[in-house]
Parts: sequence; C-alpha cells; structure tokens
Amino acid sequence: MEINSLTQKIIGESIYVHKELGPGLLESAYQKCLFHRLNSIGLSIEIEKPLPVYFDGIFLDCGYRLDLVVEKTVVIEIKSIKKLKEIHLAQMLTYLKLGKYPLGLLINFNEKRLVNGLKRVIL
Repeated sequence: MEINSLTQKIIGESIYVHKELGPGLLESAYQKCLFHRLNSIGLSIEIEKPLPVYFDGIFLDCGYRLDLVVEKTVVIEIKSIKKLKEIHLAQMLTYLKLGKYPLGLLINFNEKRLVNGLKRVIL
C-alpha cells in the first residue's frame, strides 16, 4: 500500500477513535481502540513492538516499545498530554532511525480537535 494512502487511513481511524472517546483518557485506551479499528479494516499492526538498540555490534533490549507499527512501515506514537513538545518529535525521530522506518505519526488524543495533535514525521 502506498504510504500516503496508508497514513490517510490511520489518521481517519484516529479521528474516529477521538470522536467516539473524546480527550482525557489514558494513552493505553486510545492505543487499544486504534489497534482495534486498524485491525478491523484489514491492516497489519504490531502493538508494543520491542525496539532494541544496536550498539557495539550487538542488539540490546533497552526497554523501548513502539506503541503501534502499521504494515511494517508507519510507527504510531500515542500521547494523551497537554501539548506535544520538541522532545516527542526527537523521540519519534530516534524510533524511526533505530528501527529504520520511513515515517511516523505522533498522535496526541488530549486535544479538543485531534488535527491539532497530529504530527507526521519523516525520517
């Protein structure tokens, strides 16, 4: 599937989840609901995917977990915070580099309008 089409589907399902639940829940609730919605439209999704750090020629489990990975291409980082900050963008860029993923979506569900909490990040 073409990456722009894929991200449009993810964003559309994220908006649906946000409209149904509204802001104010835990990140885990949005994660499970978005996983369900993406799975229901036939997308391949990995939840809480481990992300090791490659260092000195070996892979080390440092406790990093990707919220969702869709079609082995798009990393989704879910937040439920007041505002996205630069550190969240830096975190996403690190995830993309470590996992060699081309694109990530930062989604902050704690917004009145979800579009204000969406950031598309390209490596």
